[in-house]
This record gives sequence, C-alpha cells and structure tokens, in this order.
Amino acid sequence: MRRVVSSPQIPVGLKPYFQEYDVARLDIDRDANLIIQRVLEFGTWNEIRWLFETYRSKRIRLFLRGYGERGLKPVTFNYWRKLLGIRRWKKHPFPTSKKELWNH
Repeated sequence: MRRVVSSPQIPVGLKPYFQEYDVARLDIDRDANLIIQRVLEFGTWNEIRWLFETYRSKRIRLFLRGYGERGLKPVTFNYWRKLLGIRRWKKHPFPTSKKELWNH
C-alpha cells in the first residue's frame, strides 16, 4: 500500500548526496533505506522534517535497527539511536577495535 505524502520528491538540497544516482528515478518506497540513510546523515532540519513526514518514525526506526550501525557514521547512528530511543539493533558483522586496522 502506497502512502499519500505532501511532497514525495526528494528535496533539491539533498541532490548532491545522491550523485551516483539519477534522483528522478529514485522511488520513495523501493529506495527507502538509501533515502533514509542519506537524509539522516546529511540532511538539514527541513530535510529531516520532510523525511519524518514521508516515512514516519516507525519506518525510520526500522531502518536504524536493521541498517543504522552499518550505514551511518558512528556519531550519526548514536545521535539518532538515542533521540529515537532505540535500544536494540542489528550489530555490525565486522567489529573493529580502535587502531586495529591501521596500526603502523
């Protein structure tokens, strides 16, 4: 079932964050995880407002639980996780300790 939203088009200000995609061909439903990830990471408050109007907090929480730790920078993931009260999420499959990869 497709939901009715006031502005299903991706805001113009976000287009630079979808450089590798044809923004006109992105689908609000099919590409929801990609859109949610980019807006949470790079969006302004107006774009965040658009995101919550388009997907609602339940869908955004679903993204954070399933993909947030892998798809967002740690600081961004922790910000949204705490703000939305997410206590359980799918852990990243390849955890690394600080300086573990590039210790020269």
